Amino acid sequence: MNKDIIRIRWHGRGGQGAITAAKIVANAAFLSGYSGVVMSPTFGTERRGAPVLTSLKISKQKIYDLSPITEPDMVVVLDHLIVDEVDVVSGLKSGGLVVINSPGHPDDFNFEGMKVATADVTHIALESGLPPGIVNTGIIGAFAKASGLIDMDILTRAIEDEFKGKHPQRNSGAARITFENTIVGGK
Repeated sequence: MNKDIIRIRWHGRGGQGAITAAKIVANAAFLSGYSGVVMSPTFGTERRGAPVLTSLKISKQKIYDLSPITEPDMVVVLDHLIVDEVDVVSGLKSGGLVVINSPGHPDDFNFEGMKVATADVTHIALESGLPPGIVNTGIIGAFAKASGLIDMDILTRAIEDEFKGKHPQRNSGAARITFENTIVGGK
């Protein structure tokens, strides 16, 4: 992993909140001392349920490259079914991290040479009182556990700031419970 710039690509479906999740992590990264933070959402003719992606770069130094990520260090997948539709690991660097919202185990995914982490974010979000399909805050907890880049307390505050007036504790609770229930594979 390039320690100068950490490249994180987020894959989700229209309406799941992949862009909001990346934005929350971007804000928390900045608060954590990453002075270089660039988020590049990819917009097009996406519709609710269609695969979408966004790019997030974080660095301790200023970032001048605003282009979408083609060679990520990490990939975050908000819906495990996307894995069958999109090559989510395209360009992922050897030894890279894949974080997946899945009821399965990391060993269920055959990403040769990659570290895989899974959590059943969909179930946890429902148990936390969030509406069906809202998995963006929960996946942040899985990302935090698997990557170790940003402290969970800072991420929790960023989630609550983003969702003021929209059940902030339910959203941060989903992230915390997901953090505790994320399984990180040893590849």
